[in-house]
Amino acid sequence: MYSEAAVIAAGSSFSVALELKHPAEWHSYYKNSGGVELPPSIEWDLPPGFRASPIQWPVPEVKEGYAGKSFIYSGSPVFLVDLRAPEDLEPGSEVTISAKASWQICKESCINEDADFSLSLPVGVETRMDEGRVEFFKAAREALPLEVSDLEVKAVSEGGDIVLRIEGGGAAVAAAEPEELEFIPNEPYVRSLSAEGTAVREDGAWVLTLKRNTVDFFTEEPIPQGETVSGILIAGEPVVVPETEIIIPAAQAAEVGVADPTAAAGFSMVSYLPILGGMFLGGLILNLMPCVFPIIGIKIMGFVQQAGHDRKKIVLHGVIFAAGVIISFWLLALALYLGGITNWGNQLQDPRVTLVTILIMLLLGMNLFGVFEIGTSATGVGGTLMQKQGIAGTFFSGVLATLIATPCSGPFLGVAIGAAAVLPVVPFFIAFTSMAVGLALPYLVLSIFPSLVERLPRPGGWMISFKQGMSFLLFATAGVFLWIYGAQVFDRNDGQKGLWVMIGLSTVATAAWVYGRWNEPVRSRGVRLTGCVAAAVLLLTGVLMAWPWTVGETTAEQSAPKLEWVQWSSEEEARLLAEGRPVFIDFTAKWCLTCQLNKSRAYTAPVVELMKAKGIVAMRADKTNPNPAIEARLKELGRTAIPVNVLLVPGREMVITPELLSADYLLDLFAKVQPVVTAAR
Repeated sequence: MYSEAAVIAAGSSFSVALELKHPAEWHSYYKNSGGVELPPSIEWDLPPGFRASPIQWPVPEVKEGYAGKSFIYSGSPVFLVDLRAPEDLEPGSEVTISAKASWQICKESCINEDADFSLSLPVGVETRMDEGRVEFFKAAREALPLEVSDLEVKAVSEGGDIVLRIEGGGAAVAAAEPEELEFIPNEPYVRSLSAEGTAVREDGAWVLTLKRNTVDFFTEEPIPQGETVSGILIAGEPVVVPETEIIIPAAQAAEVGVADPTAAAGFSMVSYLPILGGMFLGGLILNLMPCVFPIIGIKIMGFVQQAGHDRKKIVLHGVIFAAGVIISFWLLALALYLGGITNWGNQLQDPRVTLVTILIMLLLGMNLFGVFEIGTSATGVGGTLMQKQGIAGTFFSGVLATLIATPCSGPFLGVAIGAAAVLPVVPFFIAFTSMAVGLALPYLVLSIFPSLVERLPRPGGWMISFKQGMSFLLFATAGVFLWIYGAQVFDRNDGQKGLWVMIGLSTVATAAWVYGRWNEPVRSRGVRLTGCVAAAVLLLTGVLMAWPWTVGETTAEQSAPKLEWVQWSSEEEARLLAEGRPVFIDFTAKWCLTCQLNKSRAYTAPVVELMKAKGIVAMRADKTNPNPAIEARLKELGRTAIPVNVLLVPGREMVITPELLSADYLLDLFAKVQPVVTAAR
C-alpha cells in the first residue's frame, strides 16, 4: 500500500493505493464479480478524525466464465482510496494509518489472500506529494472510468429486461460502433451487454437492452432484484453510469420480483385489465370447442321457434340464456373462492397440491387431445332441460352450456384461475363474470340478429384440430408445475425420487389411454368394466409413485445411503483423531467448480458404505465465505487453492488426494484403512 502524499496537513485530502501483483494467469475481481467470487475489500484502522472514501474501481476486463461473464483484473491492478485528515492535526506530529486488505485470486481454482498494511506519515504545514509516486498515481487514475457531467441516463424495465437510454458522454461515446460497446454492471441482478444484450443508436442516444440475472448459477436460488442500475459504459473510452432508478411498469412488477408501487392491498387496475380481457377472450374461444359450438345455432333457432318470430321475445330468450351462463359462472367462482383458491400461490408451497395440479393439467390435456372423453354425460343429464320450453328451459340451457363447456375449458379456465387467484373478492368475481360474458356473447348477439346463424361456419374436422391444438397449452402448463414440483421433491433420495415421479406420471398417462381405448360405447360391458378397473389400478399406481412421500418411507433411501458430513473445526478434528477415528476432510466452497464436480461423481453408494464400514468421519470445511481457521489449516497442509481433500488416520502418514476425485480412487484409498472398533456402552 502506498501514499500519494509524503507529508500531510490538517484538513487535507490525499490518496492511498492498494496494488495487487497477481501471478501469471491469475486474476482478481471487480466489485461485481459476475458470480460468487469475492472482490477486494479494505478494513481501515484510522486515527481519530480521519475519513476514508469507498474504493475507486479501475475498469475491469470481461471474461467468459463457467457461469457466464466475469469481470476481472489481471496483472497488477491498483485500487485508490481518498483519505481526509481532520482539522486539528498538529504540524510536526506523525500519524499511523493501518488497514487490513483481503482479496481472492483465481485461475482454475481460487485462493483467498489477505495482508496487513501500515503507513506512517509526518504532519506538516502543507501537503507535499511524493515525487517518486507521481507517475504511479497518474496511471492509476487513468485506469478509472471517466465521470462525465453531461451524461443523461434513463432506465426502464421492459418485458423483464432493463432498457438503458444513454445520452451525452462526449465524442468518443457518440462515435462508437454498436459492436464496440460494453456495459459492466455494478449490480449482480444485471448482466453485461455482451451477455445476450443489444445496443442500438436512436435519436442521438444509445439504447441498451440488458438481460437480468434471476437465478444463482451455483445455488439455483433466486437473485433478489433491486430498483437501480449503475456501472461502466465502454464506448471508445469507459464512462461511469451513475446509479439510476429502474422505472418498473405495474404490469411487470411481479415478473421481476419488485413490489408494484401503484398497487394497493395487492390490487392494481393496470395489471387487472389484461386479466379481464384474457378471461373474456377465453370465454369467447370456448364457443369453438366441439362440445359447445354445435349447439349455438340449434339453440338460437330454438329461441326463434319458441318466441314465434317475435323479435323482442327472441332477444329476451337470449338475455335469459346469458343470465343462466353468468349465474353458473358465479356459482363456480363461489365454489372456488370458498375452497380457498384465492390462496392458490401459497397452496403451491405444498408439493401435494402441486402434484394434483400437474395431474389435472395432464389429464385435461389428454382429454382435449382425444385420448379419452369426459363431459359427454353432462349433455345427457341436461338433455331434458334443453328440450324444456319457455323461459325456464332457456335459463337451464345456459346452465347446461356452462356445464358442458367446463370440461373443454382447461387451457383458459386454468390460466384464468391462476391469474385471478391473487385478487380480492370483488375483482375475483368480476373476472369470472368477464369469462361468462365471453361465453354467452355469441348467443346474445345471434338472438338479436338470428339471420347471422346462416353465416356460422359448419361444424367439421377443423374443430377437432382446434381442440387438439389447445391441449398443448395444458401440457405446457403441466410442464411448468412439474418444474416447480421438481424443485420441491426431485432431489430426495439422491435424485432417485425424480425418476419415480417421471415414471409415475407416465403410468397416469397410460391409465388415461387405457380408459379411452377400452371404455368406448362400442365395447361390450365386460370389456368396458375391465378397462375401467385396469385404468383405476394404473392411475392409483402412478399417483403413489409420484406422491411426495417422506424420505424415510422410500426404498431408495435404503439402496442409496447418504454421506453425513460433519462441520469441520480444528477442535473437532483433534478430538476425533485422539479417539482413534480416521477423518476425511473436504476443503470446499460453492464457487469452486472442481469441488462441485467431485461431489457429483466421487461419493457413490459403494464409497459411502465403505466409509461407514471403516468408521471414517467425513468432515466438510466450507470456505464459501472467508474463514480464517480454514485458511490457517490449509497453510499447515502446504496448500492454498481448493479443492483439497485429506485423509487422516491415527498412527499413519497423512494422505492428500489429487484435486479431481473418482469413486474408484476413493474405494482404493479407504480400503487400506483399518476399521475402527468401539467399545460397547
